[in-house]
Amino acid sequence: MNKYSDSKVLQILAVVKRRFVSLTMPSLALIAAGMLAGCETPIPPAAALKEQVMNLREGDALKISFPGSPTLDTTQQIRRDGKITMQLVGEVDAAGMTPSALEKKLMDLYAPQLSSKEVVVEVISSSLTIYVTGMVQHPGKTLSDHPISALEAVMEAGGPDYTKADLKDVVVIRREGNIMKNYKVNLKAVLQGKKNEPFYLKPDDIVYVPERFSMF
Repeated sequence: MNKYSDSKVLQILAVVKRRFVSLTMPSLALIAAGMLAGCETPIPPAAALKEQVMNLREGDALKISFPGSPTLDTTQQIRRDGKITMQLVGEVDAAGMTPSALEKKLMDLYAPQLSSKEVVVEVISSSLTIYVTGMVQHPGKTLSDHPISALEAVMEAGGPDYTKADLKDVVVIRREGNIMKNYKVNLKAVLQGKKNEPFYLKPDDIVYVPERFSMF
């Protein structure tokens, strides 16, 4: 007669399996990030993320044109206080706004002076700082002068280490207020053409490419 029943053997195997997996968890860095972030956060729509990335920041250089009144044209950098100085109307808050929102604001401010109700705000230089770590060829800081997706950031870091990287479970760690949030991104599906919507990054995002788990 067997010492253990079939059900008892299955229970013992399940316990052993759980203990084995716990010993082979991904790196402590990802665990710590998960503890800070809490539950995984749903991925926002790409269009909304791209709009957030395009919010103007201090240090951005702007070219502001008035097609109907070219004497008002100016090129200047957003100051540390988030403002720019415009002829006739003085200081204007710019940081945190999208270019289109700033255009509308300037049109309202200059309405009495404009013969043509048109203002064009163009970002001529900007710097978006992203950090890429984990199973990539060259982990570290990446600078971009345009909106950049998680896949593009990984490629800027030399691409993934295809022998080790788990591209299905890439994590974007983002500070939102006083909270760190995690967004899971399946870059493998993107590379295989199964998913076309890019995940756009925001300033100071951390892109973590984990190591692929293997039982052997």
